[in-house]
Parts: sequence; structure tokens; C-alpha cells
Amino acid sequence: MRRRKLMAGLAGATAGAVLGPSAAAHPLARPSLSGLEDLLLHRRQGEPLASDPTVSAVAAAVDASRADFSACRYSALARLLPARIALAQALGAQGHTVQATTAIAELYTTATRLCIKLGEDGMAAVTADRALTAALGGADALTVAEAHRMVSSAWRRQGHFARATDIAVTAAQHLTTDRSTHPIDRLSVQGNLYATAAYTAAKQGDRHSAQALIAEAEATAGQLGRDALLRGSVFEPSQVLLHQVSVSHLLGDAGQAIEHARRIDPAALPTAERRARYWIDVARAFDQWGKPDRCYRALLAAEQAAPQEVRRGSVQCMAAGLLRHDRALPGVRAFAQRAGAVA
Repeated sequence: MRRRKLMAGLAGATAGAVLGPSAAAHPLARPSLSGLEDLLLHRRQGEPLASDPTVSAVAAAVDASRADFSACRYSALARLLPARIALAQALGAQGHTVQATTAIAELYTTATRLCIKLGEDGMAAVTADRALTAALGGADALTVAEAHRMVSSAWRRQGHFARATDIAVTAAQHLTTDRSTHPIDRLSVQGNLYATAAYTAAKQGDRHSAQALIAEAEATAGQLGRDALLRGSVFEPSQVLLHQVSVSHLLGDAGQAIEHARRIDPAALPTAERRARYWIDVARAFDQWGKPDRCYRALLAAEQAAPQEVRRGSVQCMAAGLLRHDRALPGVRAFAQRAGAVA
């Protein structure tokens, strides 16, 4: 059944994206992080505050940023984040310390995820540090743990795999004894931390640790007992499977990655970002397996799910490689142009 769903999804994506109108007929402009860069480097933002810095306005700004990321509206998010962070900082200046520190940490967490998507590893390291610094200033245990996950991701992107794994695992273990948060929320954050650590260990080529950590994430999902969406982060059994796809691919097990992928219904994934990530991971596995046609179809499905997601560097590399098969893959050159792989 899962195999049929995967192949039907590939076939449907191909028919829609090759034979019908494309979701992105022209190359998308790369999101500009200049505003965020100015805020990070000069601690200023160029636009006046969009609204009064009230608790409700800042909470709405945090929710809007999460929604923009989940929907892969990266250009809008990059443009609006500096003003939203400034609004949260202004709230802190008015004396709402707890609400402000939590909001600032969560906004910088979203900024880190955005920078990682755009391949801005240097900026991701800075935003992750800002997220953790803010969280340690008075945020709850879950916000601190999620900030640690961003620091772990930033260290991984710099090639410090062992340290990155340790940061995520330690943060997960610290939550085990925490009684200040709801158990469902705690398990959701722990599960994401273990899944992140598993991915990092696989990136290092540490098969034993990667498999042990993804098993820990799976066990956490079993304790959770249901899907959970917490503060813009998703943790559920399908989230574990998504990481199993990534881990298997990183360990060189393309066939195993596809077997995990067949157990996921991409249409049931809760956000456009998750659906696009699913198809990109499937594409990576097929690329590794030497199946360019299926790799291409998966990339088209990712584009249908979230056009801005295919502007990532990893997708551009795959698209450039597929150009060797341009005679057998109708429309692949146009896709490579939309993805920014070729001019």
C-alpha cells in the first residue's frame, strides 16, 4: 500500500509539473537576509515598529513567523523577521521580561531554521547563539531545549559533529527530570532532539550512534502516543520516519531510505515544509541509488509542495547533475533554471 502511494505520488507530481503549468514558471528570487544581517551586526532594524509592543502583538508576531516558515514563505519571513524581533525587544524594554525573552528566543530559533534553509551557516551560528542567550534569560525549559537544538544544528553545519550530537542529547536528557512543563510537550521536544542527534551522528558516519539515537526518538514517539505540534515544531511517528529516511541516506542505504519513505503518506504531513522535505529526501535517496528519473519526479513533487524549498543548495546540486540526462527527462533544464542551478 505504501509503495503504491509513493509511486502514485511520483507519477502524479510528474504529470502535473511536466505536462501542466509549473508551480514556479520563473526562477524565484533568493530571499534577502540583509535586514536580519543589519539587526545581528548593528543591533538595529531599519523600519519603525509595525505596532505597539504589547504581549498580544508579540505573540502574534511569533505565531506568524512560525506559520511563514511552515508554509515555506521564506522571502516574506526574511523580510519581516527583523521588525518582529525588534518588536519583542521593545516589549522587554517595557518590563515584560519573561514574555519578551521567550518571544525573542523563539524568533531567533525561527531565524536559525531559515538561515539553515538558505545555506547561511555563519548567520545560523549567530542566530542560534542569540536564541540560547535569550532563552537562558528567563524562558521556560522547552524554549531553552529548542534553542539548544538550534545550537546543535549550527555546530553540525560547521562540521563539528560530535559536539553537535552531544549538545542535542544532553538537552534531551536534561528534560527527563523536568516537571515544570506538560509531559506531552516535554516528550515532543525530547523526540525532536533525539532525531536531530541521530541525523548528526549519521552525518558523521557513526552508524551505531545514529541507529541508537533514532531508536530513542522512536521510543519517545511511542510514549507520546499521538502527533504533537508544539510552537511550530512537529513531532510524531511520521517525523521519526522522515529522519529515518535521512539517516539511511546519509549512511549509504538508499534502498532502506526508500523503504522508510514508503511508510509515509506525504499528503498527511502537517506542513508544506515537511512535505517538501519528504520529497527532497526521497530525491536524494533515488539520486544515491542511481535512478535519475525517480529523483527528478521527487524534485518536481517537492516543487509542487513548496516552490521556495527547491532553491536550496542541495537541490541545486541534484538538479545540475540531472542535466546529464536532459534528453530522457523532459523539462529538467527548465526545472534546473527555476531551482537556480543554471542561469
